[in-house]
Amino acid sequence: MCSNSATETPTDMSGIGKSRAAIDRDLKAIIADVLGLDTDQVAEFTPDTGLFGHLPELDSMAVAGLLTEMEDRLDIVIEDDDVDGEMLEAYGGLLAFAEAKIIEG
Repeated sequence: MCSNSATETPTDMSGIGKSRAAIDRDLKAIIADVLGLDTDQVAEFTPDTGLFGHLPELDSMAVAGLLTEMEDRLDIVIEDDDVDGEMLEAYGGLLAFAEAKIIEG
């Protein structure tokens, strides 16, 4: 009998360990949890969705909480030198940053 590959968990062959979709899902969950936003609202985020300066919930104190939660839940280390305004400007920048940190290991 053949295995039904459609029901098996897809594996990421790039060695990242997480697919882009999984990172996107996890990051959106982190944002919703840390900022207290509705999950439906966050699910609609696109790469161009503005973050810092666009979401009143994302102030400087919330940024610290967001980065700490990203470290914990994505199993990454974020150094002070890694953080800049560009990565927090829009959702796509934060997603790309998270992906890069996961690849970096």
